Amino acid sequence: MGCGLKMRADMSKDREGVPVEMMHPVHRSGPVFYASLPGDSETGKELLIAALWDHLLATANPPWNHCRSSGRAACPIQVVYGPLGRPCTRLGEYRGPAISFSKGGGKLWAALSGDDSDVGIDVAGADDFQREYPLYRVFRPEELHHALQAVGGDAAEAAALLWSIKEAVVKALGCAFHLVDPRQINVYPSAAETAGEGGYTFPVGLSGKAQARFPLATGQTLLVSSLPRNRMWLSIARVQRTSTSHE
Repeated sequence: MGCGLKMRADMSKDREGVPVEMMHPVHRSGPVFYASLPGDSETGKELLIAALWDHLLATANPPWNHCRSSGRAACPIQVVYGPLGRPCTRLGEYRGPAISFSKGGGKLWAALSGDDSDVGIDVAGADDFQREYPLYRVFRPEELHHALQAVGGDAAEAAALLWSIKEAVVKALGCAFHLVDPRQINVYPSAAETAGEGGYTFPVGLSGKAQARFPLATGQTLLVSSLPRNRMWLSIARVQRTSTSHE
């Protein structure tokens, strides 16, 4: 593991002011807690982690009940980074819940898994996908077709939606786009169940090298929840933890 980030103990009042939201479970998964703060500072990241952790401990979650009863001092939370840049939480000597970060809209976003699955969050805006962007290099025609239907025909917003989904998935897999190509992450039309707030839940499949590198993930039903945010899209992916995940 690479270098880490330890939470300071003197942030209790500050983190109380961080608005934390919960993305409800899909397909028998646990909830995911997510939040954002303006800017991109280490202090902001610490506040996000501390606020999300407080919300997780306030729920009935068996994997980390011992931390809720023992208190923060007995289970200090730390974020460490793997060789591919994947963030992971540590609770003392134990692995903690999965965490993921994204930058978008002038904010730093973070998501914390409410169960033992891996999580990926990404925020993408339509402004990043103007006419000169080579859409064919990262999206399949059928993906663009159903994404356009979802966003009312806006090509840039459809691209932002698809990119946020694909980026969230590779973050949850732990490899980002170091090991797989965007076109190997296949986004299918939205499932009947929506993510709420005008959002969607998309089934996602792997192909090519991605399928070969993550065979156990290929056997899962990968669902990504996507929410609109003023011509931006916030997507959160969940992947069941496996021994083949890259850290």
